Amino acid sequence: MLKFIFTLCGITLGLHVFAQNEPHRSAADTVKQLSDEVVVYATRASEKSPTAFSNISKTVIQKQNFGQDLPFVLNWTPSLVTTSDAGAGIGYTGIRIRGSDATRINVTINGIVLNDAEEQGVYWVDVPDIATSTQNIQIQRGVGTSTNGSGAFGGSINLQTNTRKDSPYADIINSFGSFGTHRHTVGFGTGLNHKFAFDGRLSLIGSDGYIDRATSDLKSYYLSGGYYGNKTMIKAIVFGGKEITYQSWYGVPQDSLATHRTYNYYTYKNQIDNYAQDHYQLHFSHRASDHLTANAALHYTYGRGYYEEYQPAQNLAAYHIAYPVFGANDTVKTSGLVRRLWLDNHFYGMTWSLNYEKEKWNSILGGAYNQYSGDHFGEVVWAQVATTIPPFYRYYFNNGKKEDFNVFWKNNIQLHEKLLAFVDVQYRRVDYKALGTEDAGVNVNFDVHYNFFNPKIGMTYTLKEDQQLYASYCVGNREPVRSDFVQAQPGNIPKHETLNDFEAGWRMRKSKIALNVNAYYMDYKNQLVLTGKLNNVGAPIRENVADSYRAGIEVDGGIQISQHFTWNANLTLSQNRVKNFTEVLYDASGNANNIAHANMNIAFSPWAIAGSVFLYKPFKNAEIGLLTKYVGLQYLDNTSNRSRAIDPYLVNDWRLSYVFKPTGMRELSVSLLLNNFMNVKYSSNGNTYPYISGGQILSANYYYPQATRNFLLMVAMRF
Repeated sequence: MLKFIFTLCGITLGLHVFAQNEPHRSAADTVKQLSDEVVVYATRASEKSPTAFSNISKTVIQKQNFGQDLPFVLNWTPSLVTTSDAGAGIGYTGIRIRGSDATRINVTINGIVLNDAEEQGVYWVDVPDIATSTQNIQIQRGVGTSTNGSGAFGGSINLQTNTRKDSPYADIINSFGSFGTHRHTVGFGTGLNHKFAFDGRLSLIGSDGYIDRATSDLKSYYLSGGYYGNKTMIKAIVFGGKEITYQSWYGVPQDSLATHRTYNYYTYKNQIDNYAQDHYQLHFSHRASDHLTANAALHYTYGRGYYEEYQPAQNLAAYHIAYPVFGANDTVKTSGLVRRLWLDNHFYGMTWSLNYEKEKWNSILGGAYNQYSGDHFGEVVWAQVATTIPPFYRYYFNNGKKEDFNVFWKNNIQLHEKLLAFVDVQYRRVDYKALGTEDAGVNVNFDVHYNFFNPKIGMTYTLKEDQQLYASYCVGNREPVRSDFVQAQPGNIPKHETLNDFEAGWRMRKSKIALNVNAYYMDYKNQLVLTGKLNNVGAPIRENVADSYRAGIEVDGGIQISQHFTWNANLTLSQNRVKNFTEVLYDASGNANNIAHANMNIAFSPWAIAGSVFLYKPFKNAEIGLLTKYVGLQYLDNTSNRSRAIDPYLVNDWRLSYVFKPTGMRELSVSLLLNNFMNVKYSSNGNTYPYISGGQILSANYYYPQATRNFLLMVAMRF
């Protein structure tokens, strides 16, 4: 049977009114039927919230889930740009919202923060195939409503894992495609039986990658068990993954793009990232009365792993290794060696909320307390010359500890039949310290404390039953990330960042058309950016810039043109500026040269982002989708220098599917995704290293090319 399962291939089809916000369950509905939705209710926007958001249902997720990382499932949502180091959407992938990178996007799973506590990013490769176990997703753009974890400076992504299914089921999904890509998923559920329900999933995903040697070997699992009483729900969830990816982090030099665009700098056979992460969640919800529901959750995440790399001609003194002496006086000071840089971390805590609704007042009092402890250390596992070192010799170690407490109070108040007021206040306390040494002998020693007050206010006015106007003002604060402290010049402590976010918009919902128009102005104070400046050991550092902003307009919607045709599209036009910026360039002698800039474009912030999904259903159970994505010019740094930029790109995909209804199955679906069918050669990410040579400013640019024409084929059997 297993042999039969893993020789099949599977896929699901497309994005369905991806720009359209689906109806959000109200607190009153939640009270009447206590269900899994209460787990995420406290951290989500409602259909009348005065903020920009999109809801993505399980049906939509399944259509685009071919086994690629979650960012590629979300690629057609408004103001969003994705990238893949390996070029094919599996392995290390990235996401930006309104130009903000992953460290500024708050991500939660069932209301529990997923962002790394220290660097604040999200590594989707650590939770492969999480999309298969996801019931729905809400993406909020801008500061949004209060949530748990680090501040949302570009947006927030809130995932809810699979909810209860009342009937037993089994799913077998297999995919195959270009670059040796394959995915095998088995899922099952008992259905509701005497108020208990259990679900599970196992997944294997692998790919050779588009970039040379950019292989991925991913394993993941999901298990849940819940008790569903009339007034009480208790649910335990365990999920995680193990990834081994060959590193393709370096990028392709600009002069190699035309001749060898799949070039990978790394050649050492075991140049891998090897990491495992396990998540444990225990959720409790109780309906105390018709108006009051209480929720609480305990969580624990354990992550551990390393990346291994070969380093040629290393000075052994930097590794605290005595110089070996051969013969009478032949002292060797350098050696090629293999090292592993380790992370071993624990993250645990609790979240809670009280949801109250009565007549014209909906109130949520909630919060979280989290603790983190992470060890960072390096090991030399092999040296070409210094053969007397002990096995797995440790040459540096430091530990970071972080406490994060927040409490928020959200209120929706119906002031008038057509006017709803929104008031949301949050207090967040962060205590963060680290001690030890870092790679290259850098001392790590900081102890910082932050108290943040993040108020949010807004109004929603109902013009008609199917139209709304809204406006909001939200404040967000966030602490610097670990590398800002580690790489800062001695004695210089980076400042925290503040965002004042103004949003205003109009929504329309009719039976066959939905349209959202949203304008925003995001005013940053002390935003941390790369200036080109290096610290005393040559590492790049970020520095605060006093004033910067993002301003733009977002339009998204969907229309059912006929029984057979549906079109969903979005467009973001924006201006993203650093008002005053000092670039630091170094010459061959190591002298720093300061160059002042004014009103420059913020790096990686395209002026235009557009997406389109055109769906055609020629007959029952068949669908053809044309998926289009346009991303405008992106600069690699904050100087608006055209020679340091990513060219605009327009990419089109075809997605085809057919669903059979054979006897003995719920369905058998066959889907084909033809990515980049016009064979466009483009890059979606990059970096630059400008310098001065011979009195001229030169740039060493590196890019991350994305795959040319390729395909994924999937067969999904659902019982």
